Amino acid sequence: MKWWQNAVIYQIYPRSFKDSNGDGIGDILGIISRLDYLEELGIDAIWLSPVYASPNDDNGYDISDYQAIHPDFGTMADMDRLIEEAKSRDIRIVMDLVVNHTSDEHQWFVEAKKSKDNAYRDYYVWRDPVKGGPPNDLTSTFSGSAWEYDEKTKQYYLHLFSKKQPDLNWENEAVRQAVYDMMNFWLDKGIGGFRMDVIDLIGKIPDEGVTGNGPKLHEYLKEMHQETLKGRDVMTVGETWGATPETAKLYSDPEREELSMVFQFEHMQLDEQPGGMKWDLKELDLTELKKVLSKWQVELKDSGWNSLFWNNHDLPRIVSRFGNDTTYRVESAKLFAILLHLMKGTPYIYQGEEIGMTNRKIESIDEVDDIESINMYTERLEKGYSKDELIHAINTKGRDNARTPMQWSGEDQAGFTTGTPWLPVQSNYKDINVEAALSNKDSIFYMYKKLIQLRKDDPLIVWGDYELLLPGHSSIFAYKRSYQGRTWLVAANMSEQEERLELDEDEKTAKVIASNYEKEEIDLERAILQPFEAFAVELSK
Repeated sequence: MKWWQNAVIYQIYPRSFKDSNGDGIGDILGIISRLDYLEELGIDAIWLSPVYASPNDDNGYDISDYQAIHPDFGTMADMDRLIEEAKSRDIRIVMDLVVNHTSDEHQWFVEAKKSKDNAYRDYYVWRDPVKGGPPNDLTSTFSGSAWEYDEKTKQYYLHLFSKKQPDLNWENEAVRQAVYDMMNFWLDKGIGGFRMDVIDLIGKIPDEGVTGNGPKLHEYLKEMHQETLKGRDVMTVGETWGATPETAKLYSDPEREELSMVFQFEHMQLDEQPGGMKWDLKELDLTELKKVLSKWQVELKDSGWNSLFWNNHDLPRIVSRFGNDTTYRVESAKLFAILLHLMKGTPYIYQGEEIGMTNRKIESIDEVDDIESINMYTERLEKGYSKDELIHAINTKGRDNARTPMQWSGEDQAGFTTGTPWLPVQSNYKDINVEAALSNKDSIFYMYKKLIQLRKDDPLIVWGDYELLLPGHSSIFAYKRSYQGRTWLVAANMSEQEERLELDEDEKTAKVIASNYEKEEIDLERAILQPFEAFAVELSK
C-alpha cells in the first residue's frame, strides 16, 4: 500500500490561512504556527497552493520564478522550515505545480518577447495573425480570446487563462527539461509530491482547437515520471476538468507510471445548465450526484485511484452550495463529511471545511477580488444580463467564496491577522471559528477527526467494494462498503424534511459507527432520517 491510499490531505490557501506579521496576508510562518492544530485534526499531508514569486494577477497561479518564494509569504528559509516542522509531525508538504503557463513576468517570457529569434521564443506558443486578427477562435477560461497580440514582434501568443499567463510550449524539449529540473529542486528538499494545476492542458494543439487531453499528453506525463518521480515515495494529483473514468485510468493506473490520481469535476458541474458555463445555474438533482460519484467509485475499483473532495480554492463552500448553511449548517457539514470520507479514495479537506465555513455574500462587484468573477461580470453586463443576476451567480459560484480568511477565533478579524485582511473576514466568525469548534466535543471538527482516524484504523474504508442503494431516491444518498466479509451501510438525507429509509435488510438494529445526530444504534426496520441526518453502521451479515 502507498502512504497516500489511506491518507487525508488538507489544502491550505496561504493568503487566507494565518498571517504572522500583521500585513493582512497569510504567510508561511503563520502556517507553521498552526501545524499543531492540523496534527490534532489528524491529516497526513498539506496541499499548499502556490507560494512562489508572482505578480498575483491570478493569486499566485501566475508564477514569475518557480524557485523563489513570494515576499508576502516569507523566504526560502521559511519554506525549508515548514517542510521540516511538518515532517516532525508526520505531515508531508505537497506543492502546487503550475506548468501549463507562467507569468508574463517570468524571465523566460521577458526574453521570449524580445524578438522572434530569441533563444526563449519557442518556450511559448506564438502564431502569426490570420486575416488581421487572432489565429483562431480559441477562448480564455477567464473570458475573451485566448490570443494576445504583441505589437513589437507582430505575433499573437496563447493564454488559456489571463493574458498575463502565457502558455508554455510543451512540444519544446528544453521547456520540459527546465520543468523537470525545477520539480527535482523541490523533490530534493523532501516535499511529499505535487498537485498539478490544469495538467490535462499541457498536450494542447492550439492550431486544431485542442486544449485538453491532447495526443501527446500521456507521453509527456510518462516522461515527467521517469525524470522526476520514479523511485521517490511521493504523491501526485492532476487537476483534469475534462476527465472521464476511462481517461482517469490512463493517468492513475500504477502500471502506466504517470500520476497517483486526478481531480475529476463531473460532480461539481451538476448545478450548471447543460452546455452552459459554471455561472448558468440550476438546482442540484441528487439522483445525478449519486450516479456520478458511484460511477467513479465503481469504475476505478481495480485500476486507478479516486480523489474525494467537495471544496477547493476554486469552488464555493459545499455547506452553502448543496447543504443548508443556516438552520442545518452543522448537520449538513457533518453529512458531507460522512458521505465523502467513507468512500474509496483519498479525501481532501479544504481549509475551513472542517469547521463549516460558509459562502461569502456580496452586494456589489466592487467587493470582488477574483479575476474570473470580475471578467465574467463585465462581459455579461455588456450582453444584457442584469446586475442582480450576475451578483447572485458570483455569490453562488464565485471563487472568493472559498478564499475568505480562515476563522480562528472570535477575536478581531477572526484571529487571522492583527492588520487589515486582504479579503474581508466573514461576518459570522464570532460563531464559526476554530476556537469554538475545539471547545465543543460535538463540533464539525471532531466529526472530521473521527472520520480521519477511522480511515487509518479500518481497511474496509480504504479497500472495500462500493454499492449504491436507492439510486432513484430524490433525497436519500445511501451506499454499502464491503470488505472481507464485513459490510458498512452509509445513509444520508440531503433534504430539510424527514425521510423514511426503506432498505431490504434482515436485521433490525445496527451499531452506529458515525452519526451527525446523537444515536448509538439505528433501527433499520423503522428508520426515519431527520433533516440532513447522516450515519454509518456496521451490518452483522
